[in-house]
Amino acid sequence: MRKKYFCVILFAVISILFLYKWNQVEKVELVNTSSQSFDKAVVTKIITDNIQENKSRIGNQTVMLRFLSGRRKGQEVEAVSTNGNLYGATCYVGTKVIALTNESGEVSVTSVYSFDREYIILAFCLIFFLAIGLIGGKNGVKAILGLVYTLVLIIYFFLPAIYRGMSPILAAVLVVIFTTVITMLLLTGTSRKSIAAMIGTIAGVVVAGISAGIFGAVARISGYNVPDIDSLIFVQKSTNISVGGLLFAGILISALGAVMDVAMSIASAIHEFHEVDESLGWQELYKRGMNVGRDMMGTMANTLILAFVGGSLSTLVLNYAYNLPYLQIMNSYSIGIEIMQGLSGSIGIVLTVPLVSFAASVLIKREKTGMEESGMV
Repeated sequence: MRKKYFCVILFAVISILFLYKWNQVEKVELVNTSSQSFDKAVVTKIITDNIQENKSRIGNQTVMLRFLSGRRKGQEVEAVSTNGNLYGATCYVGTKVIALTNESGEVSVTSVYSFDREYIILAFCLIFFLAIGLIGGKNGVKAILGLVYTLVLIIYFFLPAIYRGMSPILAAVLVVIFTTVITMLLLTGTSRKSIAAMIGTIAGVVVAGISAGIFGAVARISGYNVPDIDSLIFVQKSTNISVGGLLFAGILISALGAVMDVAMSIASAIHEFHEVDESLGWQELYKRGMNVGRDMMGTMANTLILAFVGGSLSTLVLNYAYNLPYLQIMNSYSIGIEIMQGLSGSIGIVLTVPLVSFAASVLIKREKTGMEESGMV
């Protein structure tokens, strides 16, 4: 047990040191933001309101803000809050906001950037973690650790790797492998069940990536057909980022969660079947695992496709509202990319079922046979 904890601590220390060094990246200054600052503030007075007699709001508000952070903390300044959907905020006395200050020499102009949502976001994250911990117990805590590790890996390894010039697809594959291995080890340890789930997950995600690559090649869809391509090309000219692989790297990462869910569920089911009836051969275990997997295919495929539909809902609504013709919709890049993402991830899930069923049935049966031959059972 001490050796196990020592290995975990050693791995954590090595990971932290590596990620710290890995993030020592000198970024190219794409936009000069030295004259801008974002600070927390609170509205102390409404100087000019924009509410109309019919209760609608037109135009801007002029408010008085007191800074709660930054070098001007405690000072009060006059600011403008625009009546926009993306920027500005409807201010009342006591409303906490984020203030944007632009400076030019001795002249400074302050405006309301948005509501201060930091504590709300953190509170919902805390509720989420508490729900997992309280309902899931020990395994819930392990799941939280796995989720935190995944987020750390994406933010502190994946993004710097792309910025350093590593292929986005290679970086995504590494994230998939490390996330899968660490998550499975946290949840089920070094059992044959977890090994089978690892094999199925990694293979399923790779299949999803290959399917997306083939689809993209045949349909002539590349990473240069995404909506933000102009901004991405501008960034690519000044950095080492390979824009072309971002789309497919995103598909790999987005498919990981659903594929991992299917793989672990089938491996756990096969393990339980074997625990209940140890006389079952690997062929029977494989058959039962396939039965479980078939029941999961439909729901998990729906999960991925509906997730992508939800992400592109505004585009779909606009297409419907403008009554665009079928040929225009079907041959637009945005729709093609959404279809490619949903279907490639679903193909990965479908092929994960036989892969993990076979791996789990063989490994779990061999584990029990090995223990019997060694006299451990």
